[in-house]
Amino acid sequence: MRIVRFLEESEVYYGALDGETIRVMDCCPFCGGQLSGRKVQLTTVKLLAPVEPPNILALGLNYGKHAAETNMKRPERPLLFIKATNALAGPGDAIALPKIAPNEVDYEVELCIVIGKKAKHVSEADALKYCLGYTCGNDVSARDCQLRLDGQWARGKSFDTFAPLGPWIETQFDPDNANLRLRLNGQVMQESNTSDMIFGAAQVVSFLSDCMTLAPGTVIMTGTPGGVGFARKPPVFLKAGDVVEAEIDGIGTLVNTVEAED
Repeated sequence: MRIVRFLEESEVYYGALDGETIRVMDCCPFCGGQLSGRKVQLTTVKLLAPVEPPNILALGLNYGKHAAETNMKRPERPLLFIKATNALAGPGDAIALPKIAPNEVDYEVELCIVIGKKAKHVSEADALKYCLGYTCGNDVSARDCQLRLDGQWARGKSFDTFAPLGPWIETQFDPDNANLRLRLNGQVMQESNTSDMIFGAAQVVSFLSDCMTLAPGTVIMTGTPGGVGFARKPPVFLKAGDVVEAEIDGIGTLVNTVEAED
């Protein structure tokens, strides 16, 4: 099932996407939402980020080739950081280059896990039972803030619009063997498979559930593969007018434009 969150005449709804038709739910899927019988056409509504997460948790250096390209040591355990929820953006939304840090904004395609029910101290064997599904994400990062100026990652990862998610949640999906890629203005910049993840989806959910309670709707960004902009020679950073496509086979494509912050 593909679960969408959408705006229709100033009201927000969840639904199940079937081709070009959305079967509307009576409430959100985290509250036991069921199909109401009402249908709307995809072309008549605006897709939003498919979840409003209480937390956006993210992993650094979780792909072997990405760790290698950054000349950083492979982590011995999942390397957690947190993106503020104000960074949330949806499909079709613009990524805003922040006024105070517009020059080194980078892209990162990521497989994102959406937690479906409360998880605390869950085993790896049971971990994926707590997941509603998976979506595409782009862990947008201001590299100057992240790597040179601040000494930690919070600001560089949490500017407004720095966490685009979408276009929907796919509930039937193998998170450990999926091709993913990122295109910038049509050019493939990142291309890999989730099998290169150092810590797989079940390991990540289990580990994080030992650290904190994972509430329904929590989003876990599982890391990015090699090919990021700051590691290229010369570096490639986002600029106003760019089009970024984060694509995962079996889920779909998240498309965002880039613009200067107002």
